[in-house]
Amino acid sequence: MTVNLNCGLIGLPMVGKTTIFNLLTGADAETSNFLTGKTETNSRAAVVADPRVDFLSAMYKPRKTIHAMIQFSDVPGLVQGSSQGQGVGNQFLNSIRNVDMLAHIVRAFANNDVPHVSGEVNPLRDIETINMELLLADMEIIEKRIERIKNGKKVKKENVTELEVLEKCLSSLENEISIGQLDLTDSEKAVLKNYSFLTEKPILLVINTDEQQFKSKSYPGKELVETYASERGLPLLEICGKIEMEISQLPAEDRELFMADLGIVESGIDRLARAAYDFLGLISFLTVGADEVKAWTVQRNTDAKSAAGKIHSDIERGFIRAEVVKYRDLESLGSMAKVKEKGLSRLEGKDYIVEDGDIINFRFNV
Repeated sequence: MTVNLNCGLIGLPMVGKTTIFNLLTGADAETSNFLTGKTETNSRAAVVADPRVDFLSAMYKPRKTIHAMIQFSDVPGLVQGSSQGQGVGNQFLNSIRNVDMLAHIVRAFANNDVPHVSGEVNPLRDIETINMELLLADMEIIEKRIERIKNGKKVKKENVTELEVLEKCLSSLENEISIGQLDLTDSEKAVLKNYSFLTEKPILLVINTDEQQFKSKSYPGKELVETYASERGLPLLEICGKIEMEISQLPAEDRELFMADLGIVESGIDRLARAAYDFLGLISFLTVGADEVKAWTVQRNTDAKSAAGKIHSDIERGFIRAEVVKYRDLESLGSMAKVKEKGLSRLEGKDYIVEDGDIINFRFNV
């Protein structure tokens, strides 16, 4: 199993984070209607649903079918003041400093059996609360590092540059502007590379609604949340954890009927996994055969030779040509023989930019 990216699930306590984590990963992590004070982070891989992989698997009937994967980490709920040690503090945030992105699960649902940690449901307030805790957690690291540099016996040349960049970031955070929103040069970003600041990471907002809100496509404060997300360029996704749980417990043959009744084309959990994948500019190219059908993850704008290296360094080293077929052509014509008959299989060189859904057979010689 190859995990292609890591996503941390964050949010206040009792917003449905662990439920969503369980649905994404098929895990059975304990959920609770009460503040448990737990501090461990659950991590597990989830499949990125891809109908193309399923179609190709049905066509080739391979011994193995491998989808793209995402590692999700479920972090214990933050509360206001976590960065100052309130609740169980924020020590567990270190466990997600190395993730590629964050998905902030925000509660929109009301449920008397699951009291809101702040007393009432207010999605925008909760988004701002978590954002502030991330800002404060980063500020603490920067302040300690600045102090260490300034108190050192001798400030080295590279420390002078580091100090300038850190002070620029600190000033930004003090004005409630995340490091990710700063216009940094490549050299400034290189200085920050080993810090893995939380506010530097891409954030996806996930609004967890109740059934009625999901059906009406409305929840308290929706317009304010949409404005907040739009101003910061944050992707926004609405899902209903309760409906998702019901879907997951149905036999496979009943799921589509249930979803059709609710007007759901694709489950929210599948949308969340794919949104995380897309948000980071990732695409899949596909390899097919009797042994294996597999989705390979690369960054958008990857050339054919580099894509070959994802499979094996020898294939990249001995790259000759990439035989490329568009998935849509194979799907519409029904066989690789017909695709080739129509002249729709192309030989591409090392500089060819791989597109999402390309089916590639690499020719190489080592």
